[in-house]
Amino acid sequence: MGEGKRVSLSLQPRSVVSVVFALIMSFASLQICDSHPIFYESFDDNFEGRWVVSEKEEYTGVWKHAKSDGHEDHGLLVSEKAKKYAIVKELDEEVSLKDGTAVLQFEVRLQNGLECGGAYLKYLRPQDAGWVSKEFDNESPYSIMFGPDKCGSTNKVHFILKHKNPKTGKYIEHHLKYPPSVPSDKLSHVYTAILKPDNEVLILIDGQEKKKANLLSSEDFEPPIIPSQTIPDPDDKKPEDWDERATIPDPNAVKPDDWDEDAPMEIEDEEAVKPEGWLDDEPEEIEDPEASKPEDWDDEEDGEWEAPKIENQKCEIAPGCGEWKRPMKRNPAYKGKWHVPLIDNPNYKGIWKPQQIPNPDYFELDHPDIEPVAAIGIEIWTMQDGISFDNILIASDEKTAESYRVMTWKPKFEVEKEKQKAEDAAAGVDVLSGFQHKIFELLYKIADVSFLNAYKPKLLDLIEKGEKQPKLTIGILASIVIVFFSIIFKIVLGGKKLKPVKVTEQTNNTTVAETPNDQGSSGEKEEEIEKEVTNAPRKRSTRREN
Repeated sequence: MGEGKRVSLSLQPRSVVSVVFALIMSFASLQICDSHPIFYESFDDNFEGRWVVSEKEEYTGVWKHAKSDGHEDHGLLVSEKAKKYAIVKELDEEVSLKDGTAVLQFEVRLQNGLECGGAYLKYLRPQDAGWVSKEFDNESPYSIMFGPDKCGSTNKVHFILKHKNPKTGKYIEHHLKYPPSVPSDKLSHVYTAILKPDNEVLILIDGQEKKKANLLSSEDFEPPIIPSQTIPDPDDKKPEDWDERATIPDPNAVKPDDWDEDAPMEIEDEEAVKPEGWLDDEPEEIEDPEASKPEDWDDEEDGEWEAPKIENQKCEIAPGCGEWKRPMKRNPAYKGKWHVPLIDNPNYKGIWKPQQIPNPDYFELDHPDIEPVAAIGIEIWTMQDGISFDNILIASDEKTAESYRVMTWKPKFEVEKEKQKAEDAAAGVDVLSGFQHKIFELLYKIADVSFLNAYKPKLLDLIEKGEKQPKLTIGILASIVIVFFSIIFKIVLGGKKLKPVKVTEQTNNTTVAETPNDQGSSGEKEEEIEKEVTNAPRKRSTRREN
């Protein structure tokens, strides 16, 4: 036999990474063979012929079978901005979600971020519910909708159960309350929903529990799956003589004879004396004696030239300059406009509410009657491209889902994370620490509190700015705490209007303290105020009223 050829194993660093990744994925495939998912889509092969793209005319977005940035692994890619997308995969057999444990899991990578758009999946009911794959759209009936969605004040990982009321036959969407927020980076993330036989549902992101809820709890879903036993009587009417006024003007009150509504709030202080050394004939500002008219100044085009003003140095050492005027003081006779005082209403009956009657739509059940899943669809409208879906899984146990996370998602995530760190370091970009991540997760939960809804856009704007500038984390946290306690203060005071925060001037820096504002877009009014204050010329404080 002839002498064998020597094979060179010299590899470039990038090639080494590719080989290692390929080995990991090969090992993963061997390990996964021991698991038994109900459905699994890796997108290793082209989706065409297996997934059906909707033919509805509004869905013009083009799906592509493409590699994720920096990987050899393929996924289902959203390739164009500002488009509607719809695609569906019919399952070989219907999958029951109400017998035993059911696990729904998939990966999403937002390669260009997500400013406004969805990246969720719909688990569709059988087609006898009235839909066909080629006409898949927003109205196609689903059992569960699950996944990230972000736009404006919305930042959540949806979990929506569409459940049939056995009394009325109507399907109602039941939304998970206070769902977790969407990770803000551009890395691959795996989303998992675990439905258990005891009605518990767990939402995991990257294998970490982010939300635990009970499908039948009114505290966890809105509206609750089991409706209220009673409802307000729609035929009950408030009696005409029902008085809801807790207080009324005192009918016996009379304005005092000595009450002067025309007395001014302030009057001149007659006891004030002009300070000694006050320079009545000196102006506070004088023309700059060193200023000269520019050579290119044209009186006809530019108007008559005037020397710029500077502070009068004589006024610096004197108590003041210009015409002296007595300062104002509070008028002891001032009482303002007289108002009739309020007294307790003897006829007060409280706020009227209609009587409660039995709810004809009420029902009881031990477990939700979740419709079987016959297909998986992605129907989204997004302003961003580069959204990649991968490794869609339905399993009957948590260990199977965990093995897929470890073998398919984890290696990609680690590679992406290290690459992102290197790029951030090279660009001098600050990176959020683990502690800061927890802070922002908490802040997103605070923004979701129901009584803060009017301030939610403002809060989310502050949080998102903080995520982009991690060094501002403490400042952002302080701002939100101020906003939060300002709102609490307003509630405690019964809706009394807070006094405006004054603008304070310190040397050359002008600081505008932020107050909660639920009008206009994110901080526009504050920015306008700050711009006006910054651009305003500084004026020397007068001492005429000393």
